[in-house]
Order: sequence, then C-alpha cells, then structure tokens
Amino acid sequence: MDPLSDVLSLLKPRSYVAGGFDVGGEWALQFHQHDGIKCYAIVSGQCWLAVDGVEEPVHLRTGDCFLLPRGRPFRLASDLSLPSVNALEVLRQRRLGGIGVINDGGSCLLVGGHFVFNGKHTGILLEALPPIAHVHKESDRETLRWSLQRLATELREQRPGHTLIAQHMAHMMLVQALRLVLAEEAGGGVGWLYALADPRIGGAIGALHADPAQRWTLGALAQHVGMSRSTLALKFKQTVGTSPMEYLTRWRMLLAGDRLVHSSQPVSVISQQLGYESDSAFSTAFKRVMGCSPRQYVRDQAL
Repeated sequence: MDPLSDVLSLLKPRSYVAGGFDVGGEWALQFHQHDGIKCYAIVSGQCWLAVDGVEEPVHLRTGDCFLLPRGRPFRLASDLSLPSVNALEVLRQRRLGGIGVINDGGSCLLVGGHFVFNGKHTGILLEALPPIAHVHKESDRETLRWSLQRLATELREQRPGHTLIAQHMAHMMLVQALRLVLAEEAGGGVGWLYALADPRIGGAIGALHADPAQRWTLGALAQHVGMSRSTLALKFKQTVGTSPMEYLTRWRMLLAGDRLVHSSQPVSVISQQLGYESDSAFSTAFKRVMGCSPRQYVRDQAL
C-alpha cells in the first residue's frame, strides 16, 4: 500500500456518523468539541464556518469541502451575527432519511461524516493537519462532485443497505479530501502528509513504508531516491519535521503496537519482522516512542 493508505488502515477510522442537514432561511448552528475528524461538504447553497481559535471565518460555497481535525468547537451559519442553537439537539429532532431538515430546508445542504480512530496515536495523522482544511478549487470541487451527490442520494432515499453505502461513501470522501489538502498545501505544510506531495521525499517515505524491516541507512535511502545524503537529511527534516531514521523508528513502533494488539505473535517475532536483532533493542525503542513497554501497551489497549 501507499503511505496514506498505510496510515489510515493502521488507525482504522470508523464513521461515527454519516449524514447531513438541509437548512432554510436564516440559521446558525453551534457544534461542540469532538474527537477525530469531521469532514463535510456543501452539496448546494452556501454558509459561513467559524472555528474556535481561528481568527478568520471561512465562506463555504457549493462543492467546497472542509475538514476539522483538531476537535475544536465550531459554528455554521447563514450569518455569523445570528444567535446560535445547539446543533445536536436540533438535528436529533429533525432527522429525515439520514438528513436533518431545518426551517423546511432548501437554502444549504451539507453531507459528510465524523470519523473516530482506534488507538492512542492518532496524532500521526491529525497533527499534520491545520485546524481547518478547506478544499475549494474548482478542479477539486469537480473531483468531489460525484461522491457528494451519491452520498446525499443514499441519505435521502434510505434504500436497503443505505447505511453501509453511506459509510463507505463518507470514507471515500475523507480520503479524497486528504488527497486534495496535501496537493493544495504542497510546499507549504510541515508533516509527513504534506511531504507525500514531494516526489523524492514522498518516495523516501514510501520506501520506508514498503520495507520497514530493512536496515535502512541515510545513505541507502538517499541512493534509493537519487539525492545526496545531506540534501535528503535537510529536506526531509524541513518537510516532515523529523529525520528519516526517526520517522522510520516511529513507523516501526506504530506497526508493532498494531500487531501486539491485533495478532497473537510474540514480541520476539514482531521485533524480527521490523528489523530488530534483539528483543531488548526493540523494547527500548518501543518504550521511547510509545511511552511504555510492549507488555504495558497491550494491557492499556485492553482496558
């Protein structure tokens, strides 16, 4: 798999809710703090988005998509000067066919999903994203158009199997939005997600993901992507925020944590699979990255 697929598969995102709401007239909804990522898009109409701690509100138009990965409270409104009502309470009372209808609808239709992740280390994805990721280029809208229309149809019509299809469509929209965010912010963001847009740094990350057990050195990785050792080290640090070998160690430990919890393999086998010659070296690296011993990690995940 590619690195983005690797990370999303490891974090096992699940759609906490796939749905939407259709509002009419003048309106303002307050959403409270949340876990994971909220990813929504405007199927029709327009509105304003204001997120706590972000100075400038965002004007959303038909086809725009936004991700909120930091869990901050936010408001959606036709006019931000209007008093807000609690979104959760209003939508619970007015849900019809998977879509909440407010004021008879007709002015603005949003669909999307709220995604939560398994495990303690979701920061590998969420820390790479800004408080608001706004996808708004015309070419990006075209990329999302089919997904939005299909998801809205499933939520409205509620045909047999609509819940599963809506969840899969919301997942697809999330991956599409992440792709577009990393492409739009290429060269401007710091983190492994943005680094994937750089052919050589993305290639280096892909090589580490493809064979994490290999005894990588900076020289071998530089040769693999056609760069000098010094240039790779500098550019990797600038774009990813860490050195190549530090990134490799973190990725190995995330893989190890997943295998410790979801397989019956002993530490000795997992450590060898990830390139460690001794259990003690593996355990030392695991504790440094994950903050506890492998045994304690398994106990904590079982709670």
